[in-house]
Amino acid sequence: MGIEPSFDEHLVPREQGEVYARDYAGAAPAFVLLHGFPDNLHIYDQLVPHLVAGGRRVVTFDFLGYGASDKPAGNRYGFKQQLGDLEAVVEALGIDKIVPVAHDAGGPAAINFAIDHPDRVASLCILNTFYAAAPSLRLPELIELFATPGLKALADAILQSPEQFAWLLRFQQRIFLETLPEEHKAAFEAFLAPIINNNFNFGRAAGSGPAFAQMTAQIFEEVARNTLRLAEMEALDIPVKLIWGGADLALNTGVADDFKSHFKHASLSVLPAGHWLQVDMPEAVAREMLS
Repeated sequence: MGIEPSFDEHLVPREQGEVYARDYAGAAPAFVLLHGFPDNLHIYDQLVPHLVAGGRRVVTFDFLGYGASDKPAGNRYGFKQQLGDLEAVVEALGIDKIVPVAHDAGGPAAINFAIDHPDRVASLCILNTFYAAAPSLRLPELIELFATPGLKALADAILQSPEQFAWLLRFQQRIFLETLPEEHKAAFEAFLAPIINNNFNFGRAAGSGPAFAQMTAQIFEEVARNTLRLAEMEALDIPVKLIWGGADLALNTGVADDFKSHFKHASLSVLPAGHWLQVDMPEAVAREMLS
């Protein structure tokens, strides 16, 4: 894309620390891009220039516990906290209406924001994420391990060992690589894997391990809670764009089809990309978002 677009940096206060946010100037409604785990706002670095070139305001931020946001010792992380982070960023930046862009574990915050604040949402954009129970939804092995209550002691022990946790991350990344179209594998290894690995810092104090462990432990409860809110999601009277990486085996196209069946005004575009489609095909994703 050439010259990277400029942005204003913000530190948004929360009860448990400050949330780091970037605000790229442009026209409303603003795209507010939500990352999942175990990554941070940098998964959108290649997408943002295309959106800004399209004339739109874009906001990215790191949820508490990730990236450049605070990670205080003893912090309590969860899906409710992430929804609060999103609300705080929108309020602090004085944004009237937004387009929440959901990816991975950012899905519940984006969709629940739309349900709770329908007057603040122009439309929804959903990229390979989850919300409620879906017939074909499955979890990657790494997430399944940390989400299963009966394996908590094992998961905690692995997280305390940088060597073992690094091995587990590499194992999961190999599985993602095997399912990726060949043309996207180099970017995964050169760009995406370092974002994920650096996020954890492998045992150093400022890593995202605590946030990751607490969030994954809540997945089943969060999906159950959101399943009870499906009627509220179905009542949303806004456009919804589902843009999906078709090579994702966990958050697969069956999950996308299930999402589409629950929205009044939804379109679905499936791209030849993996789970991180905004990294694999940023220009195509931007084109769909701006269309």
